[in-house]
Amino acid sequence: MWETISAWEGWNEVSAAGAWLITACLLLIGLVGCFLPVIPGPLIILIAVFFHWFVLGQESGVEWWTFVALVALIVASQIYDVVSGAAGSRWFGGTRWGAIGAIVGAIAGLFFLPLGLIFGPLIGACAFELLFAQQDVRKAAVSGVGSAVGALSAVLVKVLIGLVMIAWFLVDVVFIGT
Repeated sequence: MWETISAWEGWNEVSAAGAWLITACLLLIGLVGCFLPVIPGPLIILIAVFFHWFVLGQESGVEWWTFVALVALIVASQIYDVVSGAAGSRWFGGTRWGAIGAIVGAIAGLFFLPLGLIFGPLIGACAFELLFAQQDVRKAAVSGVGSAVGALSAVLVKVLIGLVMIAWFLVDVVFIGT
């Protein structure tokens, strides 16, 4: 009986459909992860593409340069994620101390997910402006709000990068590869 089951020629279609199903689920989880700070969205999208390539091999349609481009997009996303709070603080008129505080607050905020990613830079920028830059409360608060705006812009940029990654994969697989 096992010989009959294993000899069935339809297994290739089942494995291809299963690979696409799992890839689609991982891509969706990755896109949701771009919104939620607890899930590393762009990384999961890269894992989905790698899974698709690993399971389907040459038939996957994924070219090597797709992996290079997706890794470059992940690096850009992470760099923007780290510096966005500091850039927002500076954009709103904060000092160098406010920018440093926003970065320290963002790192500390990682331990208090998900709200820590917004309030961490805000509190860090305010605290550093008050303690080290000797700014008044109003200027420190404006710097803190700027860092929070910067941190929120990082979510938007991460979502856009996630959408670009998914589109890149689909264009590569459907139109270019194979």
